Amino acid sequence: ASLTARQREVLDGVARGLTDKEIARTLGLSPRTVEMHVARAIAALGARNRADAVRRAHQDRLLP
Repeated sequence: ASLTARQREVLDGVARGLTDKEIARTLGLSPRTVEMHVARAIAALGARNRADAVRRAHQDRLLP
């Protein structure tokens, strides 16, 4: 699977246990934009949910 740089940044925040609001504040985005990046990353990875997306991204070495 392929993720954009922003999707990887957002998923990294998810992996660190941050909320969408916290990720948004950190990256200078709106919480809704973060939600959309997460949703698109989930779809791109063929994941079932946020946790599965993080697991798959780590497995595919897309996250640090």
